[in-house]
Amino acid sequence: MKPFAPDYRHVVDAARNVAPKRVPLYEHGIHPSMMEEVLGRKFGDLRNGDLSDRREYFSHCLDFHKRMGYDTISFEAGITSVVAKSEVLSGHRPGDIQNREDFEAYPFDEIEAKYFHWHGDSFRLLGETMPAGMKAVGGVGNGVFEIAQDLVGYERLCLLSVDDPELYAQLFATVGDIMVTIWTRVLDEFGDIFAVCRFGDDLGFKSSTLLSPADIRAHILPQYRRVVDLVHARGKPFLLHCCGNIFEVMDDIIDVAGIDAKHSNEDQIAPFADWIDRYNDRIGLFGGVDMDLLCRAGEETIRECVTDVMGHAAGRGGLAVGSGNSIPNYVPASGYLAM
Repeated sequence: MKPFAPDYRHVVDAARNVAPKRVPLYEHGIHPSMMEEVLGRKFGDLRNGDLSDRREYFSHCLDFHKRMGYDTISFEAGITSVVAKSEVLSGHRPGDIQNREDFEAYPFDEIEAKYFHWHGDSFRLLGETMPAGMKAVGGVGNGVFEIAQDLVGYERLCLLSVDDPELYAQLFATVGDIMVTIWTRVLDEFGDIFAVCRFGDDLGFKSSTLLSPADIRAHILPQYRRVVDLVHARGKPFLLHCCGNIFEVMDDIIDVAGIDAKHSNEDQIAPFADWIDRYNDRIGLFGGVDMDLLCRAGEETIRECVTDVMGHAAGRGGLAVGSGNSIPNYVPASGYLAM
């Protein structure tokens, strides 16, 4: 049997909602410990080393993806890493911006330089170690809502919408400006390594969106569109990773933001078949296998789920199969491998 030859064009077709010649695999991310277990070698700590160590880390990650049959590797560097290190987003401390005075004093003009100081080498090393036929899916991590939360905090952000609506609107517009600045430079300097561009922005939880649909339409989606337009101008499709019950704004995400594909699904919200039935005539859909299933179900049940997903999507357009979210370190290797 011939060794697997990656071809990123299958993932591009899926993102453009064109039925690919073969259905590609896709993951939002795979924890290094899973790659180590499958490959039988340790390398995760190399990502915290010097340039030589990090180059070797990327080589191992890319080797894993090629061996496992992936046409692309997912990679993004998040803006929140240079805002508050995601500490506010994760609820570990209050945001640096609580009012107008804090907003006016915040060093927004330093974010771009910090971002490329911390992450520029990673983009470069990934490109230098990429196997023939493979490209990346990703780019600049974090969306408008997540960055705003890392600046302000979720609870305070909700209060600002009432206490100071003008500042609330200005905050989202400023976050959009930051994203456009960083995305433009990443696309200019490193765009060739990406087959599909994406960011993640979790707008919902199990029963509804985290902000009102009206606020998402007014303040978040127009900023999405600015980034999506940049990506489209480079001839690349855009994939949105978004968790939660976002059906109230999904049509707007497609029509206003202009996304090409969507990833993330959870069976407690809706089975993947529902996403296919509702949206696969308009956008590509990535994912399909609920993480709870991967953690707790037997291998045969997981295989049946994958077969059902692919069968339901047959002849329907763009599809890439993988978990409904990602492969963290608590997913059993047996479940992942069965998928």
